[in-house]
Amino acid sequence: MKKMTCKELGGACDLVFEAETFEEIAELSKKHGTEMFHKKDAPHLEAMNAMQELMKSPEKMKAWFDNKRKEFNAL
Repeated sequence: MKKMTCKELGGACDLVFEAETFEEIAELSKKHGTEMFHKKDAPHLEAMNAMQELMKSPEKMKAWFDNKRKEFNAL
């Protein structure tokens, strides 16, 4: 089981996610982000805005995901 925090995955807090695969941990992070969005949590909303900017460039988004996957796999 590998662990990464919300911050390590581009979020805004120290909540720890645990998963066997990068896809699983990404899904946990996405679910948490959705919860924080509905709570209108300001720090998470700022992090989401930064991710939306990143998503405007498919190349930058792919590089970001590739880097996070490498970080996860190195754990």
